[in-house]
Amino acid sequence: MRFARAVSPEDCKISTSYFRQWRALNDWLVRHETLWRPVPFMEPRPGWTQQYPDLADWLEQLSESECDQWDEHLSAFAQEVARLVPALSAYDTLVSVPKLPGHNRGSQAALREVQAVDMPGRKRLQAGAFAASVTPLSSHVLDWCCGKGHLARTLVGQGAEAVFGFEWDGALVQDGNRLATRYGDPVKLIQQDVMADGLCWPAVDHGAALHACGDLHRQLLMAGSEAGLARLSVSPCCYHLGGRGPYRLLSQQARDAHGVLDMDRTGLRLAVQETVTAPARERAQSARIRAWRLGFDALQRSLSEHGRYLPVPSHPTRLNSGCFEEFCRWAAEKKRVVLPAEVDWSYWLAVGQQRSRQARRHELLRHLFRRPLELWLVFDYAVYLEEQGYQVNLGTFCERSLTPRNLLLDAVHVNK
Repeated sequence: MRFARAVSPEDCKISTSYFRQWRALNDWLVRHETLWRPVPFMEPRPGWTQQYPDLADWLEQLSESECDQWDEHLSAFAQEVARLVPALSAYDTLVSVPKLPGHNRGSQAALREVQAVDMPGRKRLQAGAFAASVTPLSSHVLDWCCGKGHLARTLVGQGAEAVFGFEWDGALVQDGNRLATRYGDPVKLIQQDVMADGLCWPAVDHGAALHACGDLHRQLLMAGSEAGLARLSVSPCCYHLGGRGPYRLLSQQARDAHGVLDMDRTGLRLAVQETVTAPARERAQSARIRAWRLGFDALQRSLSEHGRYLPVPSHPTRLNSGCFEEFCRWAAEKKRVVLPAEVDWSYWLAVGQQRSRQARRHELLRHLFRRPLELWLVFDYAVYLEEQGYQVNLGTFCERSLTPRNLLLDAVHVNK
């Protein structure tokens, strides 16, 4: 296996278009930190409401249907908010990336439904769109963090002669190999912890990962380039999952830049908060629980000396069909909060509902920064790969309605 060319100090001084895009996003995010850093669930009245009182008033007067509409059309929302915060008018330019071929060929490239055993329909189409965007394929591909190998079998259908898969869960490996045998696919899954030292690579020249989380996809970028793979195709996901402490950028150019955004796990989590709209019943239940949590938070703040936010763990599902009082008594027991003998539950529920309404509107403003934060991370990945000698193509492989995590880095080593 050939190894990638070592990076010299001179290489890292080259300013690429991806670095310039990263730099623009970095400066824009730093400039507007006061708008996206505060977490509305934890801060009832973030500092920006005093800095931009007209913006706070406008947001808090939005109806639920207007919130839904703006959330679905963030580009238009950015231009509307730019009336009060002019620099937000740069949103469209900052988040613009091209569409890759998978947008138009995803359904044709997906596994046939009869072959997609244990594979949800949305995931089947995502794998098809990913595969369509990385064709033509080399002869031997590695499906990184492959699960049951659904992507691996999809890649075979798009011309890969053989696909290996790395997966740490032995049960998934067994199931995936059985599926490959059943359908006669040249796929072999291997039980492997991809974070382990001294990986033993199979005979492949192309590493692919569809929605490997956090450090797992970063490991493929680093270990794959170090091992000299001729091509890396990665759709990142769940950037916040991994090591503790401050986030460390991958590229030397970004790490050496002045005024670099200090990213923590809360910021990384914001980058992936967007989800495809849930059914109305689930949204109603989530809204009810959110009001309960914020009502309990207001109650416990009134009882505590410090008056700060108190995180409460995930609740048992049985409480979903209960009432606000039951939830509060459970939460108080979990967090060792002593409740008074008499509590006006209807009052604190009303407070929670008001807080929930306000938090929804403050979160809408934060939503403008999800894609910029994600691209701040992914542009850094692209710069890193360029530093390792790869030519990088970055774009979206499917529509947001199929998955909000629709970015794809496709990198080919220039010397191979």
